[in-house]
Amino acid sequence: MTLTDSTKGSMQIGETTFDWGTKTFVMGVLNVTPDSFSRDGVGTDVERAVEQALRFQEWGADIIDIGGESTRPASIYPDSEMVSVVDELDRVLPVIEALTHLLEIPISIDTYKSEVATQAIASGAEIVNDVWGLTRDPDIGAVIAKSGVPVILTHNQAHTRYRDVVPDVFGRLHELTQNAIELGISKENIILDPGMGFGKTAQHNLQILRRLREFDALDLPLLVGMSRKSTIGYVLDLPVDDRIEGTAATVAISIANGADIVRVHDVKEMARVAKMTDAIVRGWEPRSDS
Repeated sequence: MTLTDSTKGSMQIGETTFDWGTKTFVMGVLNVTPDSFSRDGVGTDVERAVEQALRFQEWGADIIDIGGESTRPASIYPDSEMVSVVDELDRVLPVIEALTHLLEIPISIDTYKSEVATQAIASGAEIVNDVWGLTRDPDIGAVIAKSGVPVILTHNQAHTRYRDVVPDVFGRLHELTQNAIELGISKENIILDPGMGFGKTAQHNLQILRRLREFDALDLPLLVGMSRKSTIGYVLDLPVDDRIEGTAATVAISIANGADIVRVHDVKEMARVAKMTDAIVRGWEPRSDS
């Protein structure tokens, strides 16, 4: 089966229909934080955040993912602190409200807190990206189910112990999916993320990328986010702001191995990588001027 023969169907996110298998969709990361691990946070500068999001759209992003709390691992960044609901709302809501009527693409809210999800959706967010897969806040599943917006469920854990990382992550993603469905979220509204870097070593992350096709059996769209992550730094011995080539390699391999969405910081460059990789693995025809 080729990537264009996807059985995953389509998903409505806001006013946009995502037909899985027709292309790789690009999610642009917009960190409205002062401590983003990728050093690209725009802080509380709403105007700067809006300009960045509009550039991302122009460069080829299909979704803008707005986050108000750094998800950098405490094992690597011991100064990481949990952000209060009030502070997170103060960071994300002005940006979402400013962008709602400017963007032609959907806004995602990157949060695991039910109150943030509630207010972000009310302000215009059209998908929730929960890096804890609905397990940190017991109320967030009901919020998402009631709103009817899609959700991204990420594999995450507080340790790096596995019997075999790929089947272990696969099994947990299946459990998270069943939990979401029991909470009233439609299966057609679920995207899965194997959680690169979340409770995984560099070797684990590389193995997941290598064996990504094994997640096809879950029959749900798959998001991969390896952009600028520490695994690339370990392999190439490069700082976080010098990992564009490494990120490009992970994006290309993710697409070749079945990813439906790639979550990236360097949108212009990675949208080009995705387009070129799609041309190879999905097929390409020259545009007709007639």
